[in-house]
Amino acid sequence: MPNDFPIRKIIHVDMDAFYASVAQMDNPELKGKPIAVGGGGTRGVISAASYEARKFGVKSAMSGRLAIKLCPELIFVRTDFARYTEISKQVRQIFYDYTDLVEPLSLDEAYLDVTENKKGNPSASLLAEEIRTRIFNEVGLTASAGISINKFIAKVASDYNKPNGQKTVNPEEVLQFLEDLDIRKFYGVGKVTAEKMYQKGIFTGKDLKAKTLDYLEEYFGKSGRFYYHVVRGIHTSEVKPNRIRKSLAAERTFNENLSSEIFMLEKLDHIAEEVSKRLHKSKVTGKTVTLKIKYSDFTLQTRSKTLPYYISEKSIVLETAKDLLYQEKLSNSVRLLGISLSNLNTDASNSKQSNPIEKPISVQLKFEF
Repeated sequence: MPNDFPIRKIIHVDMDAFYASVAQMDNPELKGKPIAVGGGGTRGVISAASYEARKFGVKSAMSGRLAIKLCPELIFVRTDFARYTEISKQVRQIFYDYTDLVEPLSLDEAYLDVTENKKGNPSASLLAEEIRTRIFNEVGLTASAGISINKFIAKVASDYNKPNGQKTVNPEEVLQFLEDLDIRKFYGVGKVTAEKMYQKGIFTGKDLKAKTLDYLEEYFGKSGRFYYHVVRGIHTSEVKPNRIRKSLAAERTFNENLSSEIFMLEKLDHIAEEVSKRLHKSKVTGKTVTLKIKYSDFTLQTRSKTLPYYISEKSIVLETAKDLLYQEKLSNSVRLLGISLSNLNTDASNSKQSNPIEKPISVQLKFEF
């Protein structure tokens, strides 16, 4: 079978319970104890939970009120993004000692293309082990890693031996690995999509692979094509050192539900100011303003407006957000408001997307990992 795919060695590094681990590192008294970052107060939402807390079912995006019921001994700590950013920069500097092809996904995870690396080491698995060891010795935190032939499989693999572990999916193991994979483990398949797949009799990668492209596109839209290819080991996305921002946003959850639009305007003023600051800091502008509204019953609504010109100034962001707020009557009291700006002036350089290759996969059987 002809070799249709570029040979790549991809590592996905994911810090273990990053926010919580930083808190435990900075305060040794918290080590070994169940902690939650954020989520304090009666309406707070948890940003991260330590592994000790996760054993009780505490997890990110959970309300602090529910978390304390699950784990009465839970300790809440404040978020400290300045500290997380500082640590993240230290970790990334280690990455750059191995390759310049580093694509951060967030403060606590990144892809590394080590096909050709600064150490001249042909083994991506050994490089991942060395990187994780250095992170522990030099930063004081543990990290997990996934290693394989593309970004999708590497990311899935990094979750396998958490915390403080790694998994390599060798080229000859790729297809079997994907067939055996629980559909919930597929990166890009959320809870709602997983439930829909269950209804269609799709529980594993093997079940997914049995469906035709037409079938998947019919029931899952554009995502169907993605699922069709990744389950066959096809994911041609390169590690992009300079990821192009698609949107920029800020939001606030309120201590008490707001029912008056007058009070909401005051909150929008602060949110618009934060969005504007982030836009100027990132040196970007955008055309589409989106107002995010989360009601007291947790239902979510978004309202958007696209302007004929790029903006970044607070006054215009705020006025547009006000127009969206008054666009239609609110259906309930509000617990959260957010403003985002998309259709950024960075999008044009990212408009040409290559279509997924629809040829059968040719797995590199002799590719040393």
